[in-house]
Amino acid sequence: MALGDLMASRLSQSSAALDEFGNEYLDGERINNVRDSDTASSSSYVGGGGVAADNVTTMTTTTSMAYLPQTIVLCELRHDGFEDCVPSGPSDTGLVSKWRPRDRMKTGCVALVLCLNISVDPPDVIKISPCARMECWVDPFSMAPQKALETIGRTLNQQYERWQPRAKYKISLDPTIDEVKKLCTTCRKYAKSERVLFHYNGHGVPKPTANGEIWLFNKSYTQYIPLPISDLDSWLKTPSIYVFDCSAAGMIVNAFIELQDWTASGTSTRDCILLAACEAHETLPQSAEFPADVFTSCLTTPIKMALRWFCTRSLLHESLDYSLIDRIPGRQTDRKTLLGELNWIFTAVTDTIAWNVLPHDLFQRLFRQDLLVASLFRNFLLAERIMRSANCSPISYPMLPPTHQHHMWDAWDMAAEICLSQLPTLVEDPNAEFQPSPFFTEQLTAFEVWLDHGSKDKKPPEQLPIVLQVLLSQCHRFRALVLLGRFLDMGPWAVDLALSVGIFPYVLKLLQTTTPELRQILVFIWTKILALDKSCQVDLVKDGGHTYFIRFLDSVEAYPEQRAMAAFVLAVIVDGHRKGQEACSEAGLIHVCLKHLQGSTPNDAQTEPLFLQWLCLCLGKLWEDYTEAQVSGVQADAPAIFAPLLSEPQPEVRAAATFALGTLLDGFDSARDGVGGDEDCDEEKVRTEVSIIKSLLSVASDGSPLVRAEVAVALARFAFGHKKHLKSVAAAYWKPQSNSLLTSLPSFAVKSSGSGYTTPTHCIPHGSRVLSPVAPLLRVGVDGQSISRDGRVSTSSPLATPGVIHGSPLSDDSSQLSDSGILNDAVTNGVVNHTRSRPLDNALYSQCVLAMCALAKDPSPRIAGLGRRVLSIIGIEQVVAKSVKSTGESTTAPTTGYPGLARSSSWFDMNGGHLPLTFRTPPVSPPRPSYLTGMRRVCSLEFRPHLPHSQDSGLADPLLGSSGASDRSFLPQSAIYNWSCGHFSKPLLTAVDDSEEMIARREEKEKLAMDLIAKCQHSSISKLHNQIASWDTKFETGTKTALLQPFSPIVIAADESERIRVWNYEEATLLNSFDNHSYPDKGISKLCLVNELDESLLLVASSDGNIRIWKDYTVRGRQRLVSGFSSIQGHRPGVRSVNAVVDWQQQSGYLFSSGEVSSIMAWDLDKEQLVNTIPTSSDCSISALSASQVHAGHFAAGFMDGCVKLFDIRTPELLVSSSRPHTQRVERVVGIGFQPGLEPAKIVSASQAGDIQFLDMRNLKEAYLTIDAHRGSLTALAVHRHAPLIASGSAKQLIKVFNLEGEQLGTIRYLSTFMAQKIGSVRCLTFHPYQVLLAAGAADACVSVYADEIAPTR
Repeated sequence: MALGDLMASRLSQSSAALDEFGNEYLDGERINNVRDSDTASSSSYVGGGGVAADNVTTMTTTTSMAYLPQTIVLCELRHDGFEDCVPSGPSDTGLVSKWRPRDRMKTGCVALVLCLNISVDPPDVIKISPCARMECWVDPFSMAPQKALETIGRTLNQQYERWQPRAKYKISLDPTIDEVKKLCTTCRKYAKSERVLFHYNGHGVPKPTANGEIWLFNKSYTQYIPLPISDLDSWLKTPSIYVFDCSAAGMIVNAFIELQDWTASGTSTRDCILLAACEAHETLPQSAEFPADVFTSCLTTPIKMALRWFCTRSLLHESLDYSLIDRIPGRQTDRKTLLGELNWIFTAVTDTIAWNVLPHDLFQRLFRQDLLVASLFRNFLLAERIMRSANCSPISYPMLPPTHQHHMWDAWDMAAEICLSQLPTLVEDPNAEFQPSPFFTEQLTAFEVWLDHGSKDKKPPEQLPIVLQVLLSQCHRFRALVLLGRFLDMGPWAVDLALSVGIFPYVLKLLQTTTPELRQILVFIWTKILALDKSCQVDLVKDGGHTYFIRFLDSVEAYPEQRAMAAFVLAVIVDGHRKGQEACSEAGLIHVCLKHLQGSTPNDAQTEPLFLQWLCLCLGKLWEDYTEAQVSGVQADAPAIFAPLLSEPQPEVRAAATFALGTLLDGFDSARDGVGGDEDCDEEKVRTEVSIIKSLLSVASDGSPLVRAEVAVALARFAFGHKKHLKSVAAAYWKPQSNSLLTSLPSFAVKSSGSGYTTPTHCIPHGSRVLSPVAPLLRVGVDGQSISRDGRVSTSSPLATPGVIHGSPLSDDSSQLSDSGILNDAVTNGVVNHTRSRPLDNALYSQCVLAMCALAKDPSPRIAGLGRRVLSIIGIEQVVAKSVKSTGESTTAPTTGYPGLARSSSWFDMNGGHLPLTFRTPPVSPPRPSYLTGMRRVCSLEFRPHLPHSQDSGLADPLLGSSGASDRSFLPQSAIYNWSCGHFSKPLLTAVDDSEEMIARREEKEKLAMDLIAKCQHSSISKLHNQIASWDTKFETGTKTALLQPFSPIVIAADESERIRVWNYEEATLLNSFDNHSYPDKGISKLCLVNELDESLLLVASSDGNIRIWKDYTVRGRQRLVSGFSSIQGHRPGVRSVNAVVDWQQQSGYLFSSGEVSSIMAWDLDKEQLVNTIPTSSDCSISALSASQVHAGHFAAGFMDGCVKLFDIRTPELLVSSSRPHTQRVERVVGIGFQPGLEPAKIVSASQAGDIQFLDMRNLKEAYLTIDAHRGSLTALAVHRHAPLIASGSAKQLIKVFNLEGEQLGTIRYLSTFMAQKIGSVRCLTFHPYQVLLAAGAADACVSVYADEIAPTR
């Protein structure tokens, strides 16, 4: 399978639109599995694990599809631990770079000392006959002794040069001590800090002494003179490597180790390596089948030595002429010849043995640091194998584990045999074709087998070093790269292993090739490397590798997923690396990225979200803190290209686009520093900056925390550049727009920058305007709002109308404050000084401050934290207000001083009860007492004297204006890049394996649900008067809303202060209890289950419209926030709170929410985006909302005036029909619900007046059935999803149960105790989704579960 196909198939699986079970779905079909709103029969079954088997009737299939939605939301990677932490991006330090050879070294000088004294045997050696005579494959007795000695020296020199041609070689033949001393000092002088090799052949002198002395000669060769190893060490110094080829060489090693221990106790360890031919008690082999210097021969001519030794043991030994071994054709460096291939296989085998046997650090030091040392150690492994067969054990320092019996030697023997069998033919006929060995193909197959069955927990694949060797050969390269890619995909541990084997220089070199079929896999491999280790960015730029990836990014024939990888690689190259940014900028990366972003049309099936996301991140990183690139980006019209990306369906793309826009904002700070400058250019800059800010504000209330976090970071950058203006605006200019981002404004306390007065700047309820005293000073009013020119706050303005601002700080003393002199005084000092840098429009500044405040009270704690940091940049600090339960309308402030101002409860309510803010300023003179009275109702104004050295927050004080790079470090950091990098560390080629288990669990639940639904639909009369459980929730304010879990005996309840408790009603145990949030203003609207057929999530809607979604909520203390957002944007003028009503529809994946607003918001929780705002076309607000659990897109709304409307979000006109069934007394609709069954428009609506109306919204305008259930006191309504049951609750502690014909089936008297205490009214009713069970919660904190006479089967 070609790699392109393999990667395409694997990659497209991983990123095509896959639902949770790995089934592909089409866009249109996911939204509504039941395509036709009226009949389910025409629909196609989409999604995993259907109940419908062949033997089940079609009816079951259609109902199972209608009743069991296949949509799953909020279980992407981004929902996993967003609050807890941010996964870090590629590491640039620490553990990871351990794979890099610490410091590459080379051996610069080689000293060859031969003490042969040919024809004179040393006294302690008794030679056998015939005896090993060859030295460097030369017979010393075949020529005159002196000539032989010189020939041997010259040959040894050549043999070493083959391994290290660039070193300086010095030979000393039968030397004296002085000659050796001179030799050593000369070598060290020449080598400087490089390694020196000292080779000692002592075959013509006695064995080393027990003290570790080696023997040399005196000048006249009449005596042997000992040389202590310590002297030798002091002359050669470090780094050094010694080779001792003599009997009892172990003596020297032992002495050396003692010396090392003795010297190392004080100094650092010395870099000395020793190779010795045998142990201290051994003599060298004398058998004639070996050369005399068998150790040296193994180290310097390994192939010849290995083949000669092998031939005597092989089946070929009778047929093969040994002399042919010296005539093997080819060059060692040419892999296409026999000698070259043997050498290549030998290198691969010894490298593999070493990698598998040695500890990691030792392998790096001996086999990857110095080319000559690596070669000698590879050949040392052969010496160990050959010499152990002659009962001699070569030793080394540092010591190696035994390797002579490693099974890879068998693979070498086999390869050697195959090559040798061709040898006679090749020698006879030079033109004969050489057949390459199957060794590498077989080893790659072994690696492939490991890939199919191996894992992190198993032994690593021993063929990894061979894969590395194979990359050198063109014929195997493609297969090796594909297998290597599969291995790297197994996880960071695999990448680390591959890097420690030494893959890096090879794949870096391959970027210079132009072979088209290697491009995809190389991009993949580099993606995996950089996902682990960012430090490679330096090497890539140095070698010009970035151009390879820019070309690939620009190639249209590659798959978008692979181009996304190229964009990722480029993003890492430019991440915080100025040289990378410059190189990529010069190579035209900005234009390539923008071209492809522009070419992508929104919602185009061709555009891979991952590709868009990484194009954005790559650009964002490219111009982050790099002004030249920012300027190029603005010139290329980047802000306009990014704007449409902010409405892409994938939150990741929106967040990445927001990040890119935020980093682009930076360029304006530096541009703003210059005074004066070109006017047109300045205009252009202001226009661009305004367009960027407007784009950012458009996603400030996005449904995904991922996006809002990026908005907060971008606004922080903006605030940093504009803090003076923003501060002035916050202090003096407070004009909420009607479509503002805030539903309620926190109150401010302002301290003016220059004058000694404190002026409260007041929060005005929505829809009113404050006239700006800054107006005459600055350009104002891009949005066409009228602004009074004299800067006065006129008394007729809404500010002065106590009726509008009920209990606000302004209601008593507005007259005092309308004296614009005070305000102007405060502002002039704050603003006029700053007009030299061209400020943006004030309306925009105030929108920014609003957005910052909205972020500071975001439902996601992480974003709220970011928002508070942004506010602190513009000098506003939030003070968490403890809510004061004041009995009166307001409490007057103590007159003694300013920090202890008290709060009025109503003002607090109007404010949404969120954290009040104070401005942080340097200490100034205390305010005049006369102004205190005007502020007496501002909630907990806290003026903190902010001393320059005070440590109350980690931010440099913005008002003190210590501008410059120093306080930039305090800006909140973006997380989207690091978080997105995590994607590439995960396996990309294999699907995650837990899907089968999930499908099985899902099928089990579906089957159970279908059985229960069938029972419900055919249930006989249900009275539900059997109370099977009763639970005292201990809620102080009583139970506000409850929910029954479908597949476990669990009831979830919440009270008005948003405390959520989870209870098992079979075992009567409390499973968990937690607070939905810690903000002061509380109020719950509804609990819903999301993904109830899978791992269910708990959606908690607060009455302010904030939605929070929890996972693992049934386990004590383990609940985690998956996502949170504010579902209601902007509300009516003069309205205190939103009183949100929401409902969730699993079929469509939509959340509908409304309240004291003039529209219904439809949020797609899959996209985490507001997809539709449906006008209610009513003056009244909505009091009840219900989404159909069968027909996707259908929902019904009940209004405060008793009106009922049915909507279908799939139709262009949205509103299906409208009716006003509650006519007797006009009171609000308390509950509304769809009747069970597949009919789309049958609705039950209950009014507070006590009547329940049955409607068929498509056919009849009036109700076809009315029940007078409770006179004037109906408080709750529940409609069963599948059984023909409805229940209503009353303030008189009654619950009545009816069937769909309006017959009353039973009454439940809500008396939880036999004591005659007063029991609260019924607050909430909820049916079990698939069983005839009813849960009721009351104002007295009691929750009861009712069933029929018999306990229900689960």
